[in-house]
Amino acid sequence: MNFRIGIDGGATKTEGILVDATGAVAARELAAGCNPNVAGPDAARQVVAELIAALRAQALARSPGAAVTHVHLYAAGNRSYWRETMAGLGGGAQVFTADDSHPVLELATDGAPGLVLHGGTGSFVAARAPDGSIHYAGGIGWRFGDPGSGYDLGRRAIGRGLLELQGWQPASPVSAAVRDHTGLGPTADAGFVTRWYYQHAEPNRQVAALAPALLALAGAGDPIASGLVAASAGDLLEIALGVAAQLFPASPLAGLRVGLSGPILNHPAVQAALRHRAPFNLLPVEGTPIEGVRRLLVRAA
Repeated sequence: MNFRIGIDGGATKTEGILVDATGAVAARELAAGCNPNVAGPDAARQVVAELIAALRAQALARSPGAAVTHVHLYAAGNRSYWRETMAGLGGGAQVFTADDSHPVLELATDGAPGLVLHGGTGSFVAARAPDGSIHYAGGIGWRFGDPGSGYDLGRRAIGRGLLELQGWQPASPVSAAVRDHTGLGPTADAGFVTRWYYQHAEPNRQVAALAPALLALAGAGDPIASGLVAASAGDLLEIALGVAAQLFPASPLAGLRVGLSGPILNHPAVQAALRHRAPFNLLPVEGTPIEGVRRLLVRAA
């Protein structure tokens, strides 16, 4: 019996599935994150190698002598790194590697031309052009952008909160949320709060962890939080508009298939901000990325 292996890898977790000849999921495995930019290249390779080995073992347990014909990896991180790494992990199977945006795009467009905007820990825009080619925009990481991501929301919240704590902006619930997150107490000034974020052992994680608080404030109607959320999501929308203009110059944008993926972009406050500005209909993406991997495996075979 033949099987196919599909993997969705990110900074937080790596999920793998074993798919049988009918396209049904025969086994699942979950492991730590495999983004080489976060875990390191050696650790990332080990995570994926062990996941593939576990899924191969599952295949043999179900059917002695079974063959794995395809191994697909859709992962965050450098594309060249993954192509080179996976070349040694295929074990005779047909190997394919691509960005972790592909499964999300598959869920959003079901193989048809269109776009998807994703906002989670990071963000990106992915598109399938009328000729079937796949394109990727944004997703350049916390250091250079990622609007609409958890990190970007947290960064904007801290920037505004510190100005409030310095006394240059009127106090709002945003600065209270920024200070409360540090646990320093209600009397901590801007200097103490700034030092806490800069000196934390995991500053990126702490910045991104502020996103739920900012979204909750925006959902409750706080105007400052709502403005910060709208600005972040709006910058991601601008990237999507640029992509749509180049890939679909002859198509009315109102009829373009565009999905919203991830917990941030599907938050009611974010959806409201985007729909107010978007020239196309935005539809929430249903299903998990690993389901997108499964669909891509079936179509490839």
